[in-house]
Amino acid sequence: MTETPDTDETDDMDDTDETQNADDGASDKRLVSGWHGRYYEDFEVGDIYKHPFGRTVTETDNVWLTNVTMNLNPMHFNEAYAAETEFGERLVDGTFVIALAVGMSVIDISVNATANLGYDNIRHHAPVFHGDTIYAESEVLSKRELESRDHVGIVETELRAYNQDGEHVLSLERTPMVLKREHAEPSAATPPGWLEGVGTQPEDC
Repeated sequence: MTETPDTDETDDMDDTDETQNADDGASDKRLVSGWHGRYYEDFEVGDIYKHPFGRTVTETDNVWLTNVTMNLNPMHFNEAYAAETEFGERLVDGTFVIALAVGMSVIDISVNATANLGYDNIRHHAPVFHGDTIYAESEVLSKRELESRDHVGIVETELRAYNQDGEHVLSLERTPMVLKREHAEPSAATPPGWLEGVGTQPEDC
């Protein structure tokens, strides 16, 4: 019959193993790449990217942008006035909805853009109210290389935004100029926006 070690002896053995592992100086750390965004080569016509997360629009969002941009339409800041309109309450400033949807698309479309060449065919399909949650997606319409710049290409996309009920509230086309991967030289140590040598380096692992 095999004897089972008592609890004290087992605990002592585990402690010894942990001590030895610590003394070995072995490290499980490694520097790995996160999401670096898409480069020109990654875009294919017809691809649709549903951008991560939804964002609930607050009254503060609306009031701040309305004030900052000096938008004097009382539909955005005068509740008594807005209550008498066909909507019965204040509307969210349309330029906020545009900025929010574009911002949500950056993670998939233009992290590596060197410029946004234009915003076209902007359409507000339905009003947005305080408390609505906005979701966005982008479709790649076209892409082309440039004779004058070999380090970038032009990508044309359609951006569409929806509320929590699936109602289409916004569409627009935007055209970023996006870096090619070979010119960006992405790495785990220097992701987009980081300066070389900042933070953990491969030799630290």
